[in-house]
Amino acid sequence: MSEQDDRAFIRHFSGIIAALVAFTVVIALLAYSVHRQLTPSENPSQLANAQARLAPVASARTGAPGEQPVPEVVETEPKAVAAAFDGSLDGEMIYNNVCQACHVSGAANAPKLGSDDWAARAEKGIDMLTDHAVNGFNAMPAKGGRMDLTEEQVRATVEYMLAQQ
Repeated sequence: MSEQDDRAFIRHFSGIIAALVAFTVVIALLAYSVHRQLTPSENPSQLANAQARLAPVASARTGAPGEQPVPEVVETEPKAVAAAFDGSLDGEMIYNNVCQACHVSGAANAPKLGSDDWAARAEKGIDMLTDHAVNGFNAMPAKGGRMDLTEEQVRATVEYMLAQQ
């Protein structure tokens, strides 16, 4: 390659770079003029969203010094909770659907159904065993994890389990 070829390359390359810079400046000026002609959007949803983003995070209490704010009381009626298994007192069915998972395998030291472990527990009485089943005891969750069971359903299930000794 000769020195003339190098100069020709540099001239062409410089021309291309100059053309690209000029093109960029023209595009920037065109975008600026178009932007100046646009009017701001008056979309109500967009304005409401902007106001929500700009709203303060907290508010200040403006009552008189020493005056306690009056809390707003909202009265609601308690919701009736449906009993599990339509309120059935069939201890065997409840055992098979809720208790069996732990009391067949002995998970977390749960006494297995029909084992000698129940003899010592039976001495505590049905009321104590029902209380443990309702409120939870050791690793056993309250009501076997089914909070929609009634105390009567739990008692019927404990009676069924004691009868299997």
